Amino acid sequence: MASLQNSPSVHHTLSPYSLPQVGGAQKNHGMLSFCRRGLSFLVRAEQSSPNSTSLSQVRFGRRELIAVSVIAPWVSMVNQTSPSFAAETKKGFLLVTDKKDGYSFLYPFGWQEVVIEGQDKVFKDVIEPLESISVNVIPTVKQDIRDFGPPQQVAETLIKKVLAPPSQKTKLIEAKEHGADGKIYYTFEFVAQAPNFTRHALSAIAIGNGKFYTLTTGANERRWEKMKDKLQTVIDSFEIFNV
Repeated sequence: MASLQNSPSVHHTLSPYSLPQVGGAQKNHGMLSFCRRGLSFLVRAEQSSPNSTSLSQVRFGRRELIAVSVIAPWVSMVNQTSPSFAAETKKGFLLVTDKKDGYSFLYPFGWQEVVIEGQDKVFKDVIEPLESISVNVIPTVKQDIRDFGPPQQVAETLIKKVLAPPSQKTKLIEAKEHGADGKIYYTFEFVAQAPNFTRHALSAIAIGNGKFYTLTTGANERRWEKMKDKLQTVIDSFEIFNV
């Protein structure tokens, strides 16, 4: 586990707690910018011709915010997914496929993609800042996730060194291994307690294509019972493939 523990850039690269809190403007590939306090929005609809792109500025209330965040992901997803998109997703979720890095997963319908430096992909709820998905991809010379050790050992190291700040009290609930299509995955559940909140989270990790993949999703502990099945669907959907 030394390569995980001693990497100086791993914590900044992988930590989901580096996500900005909702309340400031966030970049999201030019699709939607918002400031929750002012509830000001910039919505851009991408047309088939690059010269026909329009930009409109509107001012919405809370309900309209939710409606816009639900509609906006479809603008990008229509052009990013394959013809089998409908068959590969399930009700209430959208599919993300990264053909460059070789992974895919489902995320809840209505969550907004945001751009966070050092993270490969991030989706989050526009109202609940702790409800998010972050995917990180870093190079590795390892060939198999089991080369780092058994699931519990790897999970505990990642949680303490990478997935939660040192100031938070963490607890690993469960860690296990499963295989799919010749790939080995570790999945684990944990909680991280800060002075003013507790985040309940799930992670999936795997190795392939010379890369170490980490997907982490979670929610505030007070909403865990409501969100756990949805977040488990995200974890179960995570797949890596050869590129």
